[in-house]
Amino acid sequence: MTVATADLDALLERASAGVSVDGLRVEEADDGYRLATPDDEWTGLDEDELRRALDAADEYVTNWRYWQERVGGEGTARRAFLRWCERAPLADAETGNATTGPWSESGEGDADAGEDPLAVPERYDALRDGIDREWGQLSITARFVDVDDPDGERVYDLWHVDDADTDLADLEVYDDPRDARELATYDGDGRYRPLKTAPTLPGGWAFTGLSGDDLVETVEFFYPATVANWHRELRGNLDVDHWLETAERQTGIYDVIDELPREAVAWMAEACCVDSQCLRRREWEYEEGDDLDVDGGDGPFPCREPCSLVVAAARKWTTLESEDEHTYELELTTSEINQLTELIDAVAEGRTDEIREADVYDGANRYRARYLRAKRFDDEGDLEATKVDD
Repeated sequence: MTVATADLDALLERASAGVSVDGLRVEEADDGYRLATPDDEWTGLDEDELRRALDAADEYVTNWRYWQERVGGEGTARRAFLRWCERAPLADAETGNATTGPWSESGEGDADAGEDPLAVPERYDALRDGIDREWGQLSITARFVDVDDPDGERVYDLWHVDDADTDLADLEVYDDPRDARELATYDGDGRYRPLKTAPTLPGGWAFTGLSGDDLVETVEFFYPATVANWHRELRGNLDVDHWLETAERQTGIYDVIDELPREAVAWMAEACCVDSQCLRRREWEYEEGDDLDVDGGDGPFPCREPCSLVVAAARKWTTLESEDEHTYELELTTSEINQLTELIDAVAEGRTDEIREADVYDGANRYRARYLRAKRFDDEGDLEATKVDD
């Protein structure tokens, strides 16, 4: 491949200030130009000699053009995310040289841990076939526009991880990032998804041939703020608002949630902020220096503050926790006590739809539940129990 003249001209214009991207270094000195790649080095070059040498390092030149001329935005979350998509070294893109946190070069917390960043030649070979990455329930492929004669220009494909092996002809294909907003609104059963990072994203669609900007915009429609928060964590400056701080700044009908007892906050986190309910990993605690004794989960995205769904639910739990406890007496068999436990567990884990009508040995079976209601509940639908502590 011969490097386009426009690319060489653009690079030469910047040589006096120095060029350094992914192992390519070009600088102007008193005795001429200096060019270096990880494999070769030339010094004392005049302009014609530099052009010939750059033509021999075509992959490094087109790679420079893509990142510096097409993508730009050094130090931004957008640029770091696009580099992560193709397993490019992140330290070269980040002024802070971040190497800790999920999806960092250290691999800590990364679903792709153990995969080292790729140098330009290896990355170019991989981009010809497509480099696949996962972002929550999204599968992303970075590839060259022209596989046979790549000029460095990348495009990106995006679909649900469950559809990664599905023929494109069997999927609904989109190219407008705004379409992602509608796709993320409802789950596979048509129910509204108030929490966009819930692991309930439906499949059956694909976005193809997206530019870098369009890819980031599409991902943000599916998972708002995840790119920015990932980047903050990557660079070690994720700002976290803990529970008490969040609760105390609420107004209106939510002004009461700072009254939720500390132990109830832990129960709330155990109920809501777990991997089965959300792809985010809880980083907030009760308050600075006062950690909740509840695992924050292993989700790929950092959660920097209690979300609106948790805040809304906390209002109801604050009301419930303000009630006095009483002692009740009711008659149940051992099997019925066990059945109540199974019923609550089945509802809490969202598996009631999985229990077959004929499986009457499962305590959460619909007929078992109806039988218990017929036997132990009165005509108004209330559990027959007597308060004994008045």
